[in-house]
Amino acid sequence: MVAGVDHNALRAQAVEVGEDRAVTVNKRSLIDKQLSRYSRPWSTLRELIQNAADAAASRVVIKIETNPSTRVPTPQSDDPSARFKHVLHNHTISQWVVENNGNVFGSDDWARLQEISSGNPDEDKIGAFGVGFYSVFSISERPYISSGSEALEFYWKENDLRTKRFRSPQTTDTVFQLPARDSGSTVPHGQELSSLCEFLTGSMTFVKLQSIELFIDDWRMLRLTKSIADAVNLSIPADFTKTTSDKLMRVSQVTQQAVQLEAEWIKALESMSSLRSGRDVNATMETTTKSVFSFFKKKLDTSSQNTAKREQDETSGASAVMQDMTGTSRHKAFFHINKASIATNVNRDLGAEFLRLRKKSPPKATTVSFLAQSYDEQAVSSLNEPAVAKKLFKSVIPENKGHIYIGFTTSQTTGLAAHLEIPALVPTVEREQLDLNSKHIKEWNVELLRAAGIVSRISWSSATIDLQGQLSKYPGMTERKVLAPKELQDVLPAVKWLYASFDWSSTTPLSDVGSHIQNAFWNCGKDFNLISSRGFVPLDNVRVSSDDLSFIDELPIVPEPLLQFGLIKKLRAGDVLSDVQIEDIVTILEKSKKTRTPVQLAILDATVASDEGVAPTQVIALNEVKEHINPDKIPPDMPVPPTTIPFKYTKSLSKFDTDALGFRELDPLKWLQWLVDANAKGQLTPEQNLETNPTFATNVLKALSKNWPGMSQDSKARLTALLESQRIIPTKQGMKKPSETYFSSVKLFSDLPVILPLSNVKEGLLTTLGVRKTIEIGVVFDRLMSGSSQQWSHVDLIKYLASVWDDVPTQDRERLKITPVCPAELSDSKPSEYRYRISELHEPNDSLRRLGLPILQWPPSYNVQSKEAKLLATLGLRDAPPYNELISIIATAGQSANTSLQEFALKYLIENSQSKGYNNAPIANVKIPFLPLRSAEGKFSIPANCFTNERVTVLGFELLRPDLHKYAVLLGVQADPPIDRCIQRLMKKPPRTKRQARDMFGYMTSRIGVITNQHVEVLGGANIVPIITPTDSVGHEVPVRHIPPRLCFLGDGGDLAGMCDFVDFGKEAEMFLLRCGSRHEPSISDLALLFTQQPARMLNKLGIDKYLEVLIKLAHEWSSLKKDRALVEKMQQAPFLLATKMENGHEEEDEKGGSKTWHLAKASDIVIVDEIGNYNLFKTDVLAAPQQDETLEEMYAQLGVPGLSSLVEERQQISGLGPDNRPNQKTALHLQSIIRERARLFLYDYSKETLHPNRDSKWFENNLSVQTVRSIVIKTSMKGTNIRHIQEKTATLRQESNRNWVICITEKYNMAQVSRALARLLLIRPKPRDWMVLTEFLRSELSGLQEAGINVDRILRQKEKEAKVAEERHRHQLEEEQRLRDQRDALEREMNIHRAPDAHKDMGEHTQDFMPGNFPRSSDNKEHETEEAQEPPSLFGGFKKMFGLDARKPPSTISHGERFVHDDDAIHQVEHEPPYTDSEPNGQPSTTEPPVPTTPQQLQDLTQKALQTTRPHTSSTLQSSPSVHKVEEMHTTCDAKPGMNVTYTGTASSLRVFLDNEVLQSSSTTPTSFMTTHRTGLSHFAHVLQDCASIYNLPSSSFQIFYDTSGGTMAFNQNQSLFFNYRFFAQEHLPMLEAGDKDLAVRHWATTTAHELAHNVERDHNTRFQNVFQALIERHIPNIAEVARKVSTAAATAAAAAVSPHRPSSSAGATRQTAPAMRQGPLKAGPPPSGTAAFKGAFKR
Repeated sequence: MVAGVDHNALRAQAVEVGEDRAVTVNKRSLIDKQLSRYSRPWSTLRELIQNAADAAASRVVIKIETNPSTRVPTPQSDDPSARFKHVLHNHTISQWVVENNGNVFGSDDWARLQEISSGNPDEDKIGAFGVGFYSVFSISERPYISSGSEALEFYWKENDLRTKRFRSPQTTDTVFQLPARDSGSTVPHGQELSSLCEFLTGSMTFVKLQSIELFIDDWRMLRLTKSIADAVNLSIPADFTKTTSDKLMRVSQVTQQAVQLEAEWIKALESMSSLRSGRDVNATMETTTKSVFSFFKKKLDTSSQNTAKREQDETSGASAVMQDMTGTSRHKAFFHINKASIATNVNRDLGAEFLRLRKKSPPKATTVSFLAQSYDEQAVSSLNEPAVAKKLFKSVIPENKGHIYIGFTTSQTTGLAAHLEIPALVPTVEREQLDLNSKHIKEWNVELLRAAGIVSRISWSSATIDLQGQLSKYPGMTERKVLAPKELQDVLPAVKWLYASFDWSSTTPLSDVGSHIQNAFWNCGKDFNLISSRGFVPLDNVRVSSDDLSFIDELPIVPEPLLQFGLIKKLRAGDVLSDVQIEDIVTILEKSKKTRTPVQLAILDATVASDEGVAPTQVIALNEVKEHINPDKIPPDMPVPPTTIPFKYTKSLSKFDTDALGFRELDPLKWLQWLVDANAKGQLTPEQNLETNPTFATNVLKALSKNWPGMSQDSKARLTALLESQRIIPTKQGMKKPSETYFSSVKLFSDLPVILPLSNVKEGLLTTLGVRKTIEIGVVFDRLMSGSSQQWSHVDLIKYLASVWDDVPTQDRERLKITPVCPAELSDSKPSEYRYRISELHEPNDSLRRLGLPILQWPPSYNVQSKEAKLLATLGLRDAPPYNELISIIATAGQSANTSLQEFALKYLIENSQSKGYNNAPIANVKIPFLPLRSAEGKFSIPANCFTNERVTVLGFELLRPDLHKYAVLLGVQADPPIDRCIQRLMKKPPRTKRQARDMFGYMTSRIGVITNQHVEVLGGANIVPIITPTDSVGHEVPVRHIPPRLCFLGDGGDLAGMCDFVDFGKEAEMFLLRCGSRHEPSISDLALLFTQQPARMLNKLGIDKYLEVLIKLAHEWSSLKKDRALVEKMQQAPFLLATKMENGHEEEDEKGGSKTWHLAKASDIVIVDEIGNYNLFKTDVLAAPQQDETLEEMYAQLGVPGLSSLVEERQQISGLGPDNRPNQKTALHLQSIIRERARLFLYDYSKETLHPNRDSKWFENNLSVQTVRSIVIKTSMKGTNIRHIQEKTATLRQESNRNWVICITEKYNMAQVSRALARLLLIRPKPRDWMVLTEFLRSELSGLQEAGINVDRILRQKEKEAKVAEERHRHQLEEEQRLRDQRDALEREMNIHRAPDAHKDMGEHTQDFMPGNFPRSSDNKEHETEEAQEPPSLFGGFKKMFGLDARKPPSTISHGERFVHDDDAIHQVEHEPPYTDSEPNGQPSTTEPPVPTTPQQLQDLTQKALQTTRPHTSSTLQSSPSVHKVEEMHTTCDAKPGMNVTYTGTASSLRVFLDNEVLQSSSTTPTSFMTTHRTGLSHFAHVLQDCASIYNLPSSSFQIFYDTSGGTMAFNQNQSLFFNYRFFAQEHLPMLEAGDKDLAVRHWATTTAHELAHNVERDHNTRFQNVFQALIERHIPNIAEVARKVSTAAATAAAAAVSPHRPSSSAGATRQTAPAMRQGPLKAGPPPSGTAAFKGAFKR
């Protein structure tokens, strides 16, 4: 490190002023690097199968779809093996498809799929689309996923990974389509295919799947089916400890399930596999024919038969495979799984760390599964087992080493011949190994491994219980309890298999894994049963012997064939399984009361011996001798008990001889017991005294030390108990008890009883007896405190303890920590008299001295690296004060004005933050004010009350002293206060000036990221926004008022400034106010509410005109206002509506003698002027609604304002109604014909909502008449008043019955009054302009109407037609009369009967009076039919030659595309224009009044609207139901709206492309394959449509392309979005474009575009639609011609360039070659219709 550089300061400065830039991630590089960590093959399939299992799937299907070879042709042979072999060796992979039937994706799943490392937070799931899912990019660049009703595709945009999500057809499966990343990827075959099959077989081990299938194209390579029997509870021995050592896991229940796994494979695998045999525990192991596999026979259907030899050897088998590669073979394997339920108990700290590291909480419950194969299971599985099956199942059936599974296998072995599935284990990123590095993860994983050890022990116990049950079946076993040799041989193979399974080999790659499992295995239970000569007995009772001890059959001996197994070797190496001891035989003999035989007793009773080596000579009675001496254990020269024969008599005897004499070996422990007892009783000589003779004691210790390693723990404990109270240890101070002595290494005090040198005496024996390696700490303290040793100090103590610290007992260490033994350093470096605990003192350090802390008194040469310093640190010596003490020093110094100490302590805190751990201390929570502030010298604050952002001062918060800002994080100081405190300050003391508001709100804007919706709810209603008005109208200051942000608006307000409170505090402050609910301008609802609350104030501020403008604006937004019922109720009750009243006698009178005044009134107090005549009568008596705007009147009506006509009552006095007094009716009949003729013209422009229902031409004919009267007097009165008016009129409307109406007129009638009367019948609410227009229609001649732009040609033609029809009818009548007359004459002549002809009556039945404009249809009306059959003037007639589409072509030469526009029938149908139509199909006159043609101005407006309302279709799907709508104006056709169900597929030259879902469901076509196959054609079509968009000046985004395989829909309009069918373009125009002819295609689709644009304003193919369609074409003819000219020129230029010999051929040639191939695809599925059907189906909405 460079000296003098303060990197902490530099870092703080960088944080403060450094450039802030976001960290970007190269996603492609990130994923590639992540993929490099997946070293195992088939990692992608592993992740997808695991995800299927997490989704509760039962089935997974994997398909490898291939592409044919471009080099090697497909064989023409019918042999499937040949074709299959060709696919394997020559095809390449097209894509991988993985399907599962699990739960479909939910919204969270789709979201996680698009976020790297966002795994499933469900603690019970192993994984769900975290990092693992991205392994798919190892084999595919554009993965596609479909699940449920949605789909998603990944794609790369440079190095950025993107997704497209869209709707798809509903399905119950989840499908992953992975197009091959490398187009040349070969199909797996040979060893690679064999490896894949092995991997899939291994995948069935623990995952919850019932089947996995693998296909290559249509060939099923492998099918795996797993069957699981019902679970059976396993008993857990009562003495078992079911909780792990750290108490995190507890085993609650263990169940066992039998499993059958069946594999069916294609025979080609048999020629590919490199076969190898499975596990063979013992080469000499015999296969038993007597199986105990009845459990599996009951639970599972096994197809394995009794053992038999294979019918063919491997050579003949391979030959058969080659003959039929596509045949199948199958085999079954059997095993069992013991599954334990584990309850977890995780403390809060571990849970929090786990959540932080794993992004999911640790599970509250988990499982551990133990998979193994019993001897019987492997015996049945291996019957007739083919080599392929053996290789497939090797990944499922554990051989010598099982593996840890976390969903799938890892590289970590278990040390057992069993697999362990522990799903809650946390692996490394690549999921190949266990994570034992992270502290908290390691703690979790180790506890899970311990739980696995407990489960393994329970599995062992269960297996031994099963074997015990098998042994108990032998006859007499319960009584004799000894296994006969034959019985042992029967059960031995199963025992060998079990011992081999629990061999406990070392684990790889982490050896600690096996240690944790083994330790838990051995420590969880006390009793461990082993097989022995007496069956299964506890381990403590079993012995090992290489000699034949059959004469002692009560002693359990391990069978010799089992001694070679690792389990037995480990037990012996750990002194857990011991060899046979003498005491074992003695115990057995004593228990069984075995004695010498009568022969032995007789011999020994008669035999005596004299021990001449003993003075005086001792006589030995041999019948009393029980033991003999083993010189390897007890020295021969040592005294022995009287029951032991001296060694000199037995040294030449063999073991057989001593056994024959019945002598057992003298046990060293029994010998010691006799020595101690004899010494206590004084039976030994002084030379043999243990407590007084050091030499004898030393020899005894040597003998015991020699036997020490071979003693059992129990024997060692008994030996220790015998000697711990004996003075058997020789020391400098004499013989001492072991606990009173010290080893020679203890030299602290010279007067200690240190042991003398004892050669050949093991230190372990002496340590066990109690000899100390260190001085008792109490002794040291006593001597230190008493001062008995003046030259000895605490320094010497520390040095001594440092040298022997490893041997200091734990209790002495703890006592040392709490005992005050060390003095502190005084100012003169002398020690203090008072002694401190070591943990109360600090290291000798100048900085600590300056802080005034108690320093340990120590010689000057204190070395922090010395043993003494490290020991002091262990005992608690401080190298720095705790943060709270240091802060207390800073605060105390500051309060006492000790500036130097305060600054030094603060500097010490900062400089030592990293080394002393202050940076991790919770300084932010300190409640002592110690931080200096900027505001004043000597003022301090706690960290929570001061900050570093200077802007916080606007809210009254304190600022940390500037030089400390860079250390703010260390000092616990935040840049800003918590947002809640800021909000409280702002609400408590809001700004009062504009500057304050700008600063406060600006600062709050900087905190906008932490302002939550709850904060917004509070702030939005708080009075914090100042409304500042400098002075009032008189010049006085007005107090500042505050309003909530929701009630103020931003900006100057413009015209609305006077209505609402507008504020402007700058752009920054504006963002905060917007977040709190302020807006730039009031909404329409706000205005309505404001006007209802303060109408007078608003009117005073705005004036009449502007107030009226606001009301009109409200009226135009009424459709949204009326949704707020509460607001509507307020508008109905509030007096905020403007109304006028005519006043008489005012200075400013109008022409009629009155003046108009404006009033504010409620809706119930106003009337709508719906009848001007009545209004003129009562205008001075009513408040009238404004008549400037119809929409405003409509809103008034919606608010409950009544029409004036509903309040006026009329009484008619009409003379001349009676037949006697009735005038001539000629005038009335003339007027009646005019009304019937002109009424439908008038009604054509009116919508159905404004007309009276069911009043069409038929109704007028039957229910309306005109009658001339002599006079009409009308008496008019206002309801509820006494106001009366009497008027004479020339026309009025009178109702004679419920249906019949009469217009009464005088001889000299006023047409305007007739129009008013008639309008009341036609319109629901007629207006003055309606009367005026109707008057003109009735007054004007037809020629005048025609000059005014009204289409009356039909009326004129109809009149001519009516005349012809009438003439023809008359001629027919005459002919019919003549025929009848001739018949009657003939009949009269024949019968002499003459009757008068009644031709008039007969003809009357056929006579009918038709109104003009109705056309009855008759089957015999040949003239009429002929007229219809003739081609009328075509709507397209003016455009045919212009577009090059000659309608006169013979039908055979007209293309399908041309027929859509020019089919004669279609044109005929289009030419029926309203309102003049043929009669109804039933021959009756039409009952619907046809609409009147639009006026030129209206037509122009509709055309503009058709263009402006076009918009893009933004959804990814489009679904609509088919419907049929009858077009009343055209009785020969119905408008059919086809059902659409298309899904977004992709883009072609920026145009969105949609594909019919039926195509996706009924074929193998996918969105990707469709876009790839038709890329060129779609691009051409998109360019044509873009040209059409330019013709009509429309954005190309309004145009969409769709494709279906059948139907006649060329294009359709859906909600103003235009869709065009690629199928028609591809069949009719794509060949032209490829040939260079684009002109015709542009003209055709431009016409189609106009057709669909016309549907923007009219749904049906009626006259209104035709007029708009024709207007669009006429208006854009120049544009169409210009674009067509440009494309023709471009085509000609391209053609010229193509034939030039100086230029190479372009890609056009390639395009022309690929286009025909493209059209061979699904485009042939449905040819376009022709003729009439073409026109009817092509242009549907």
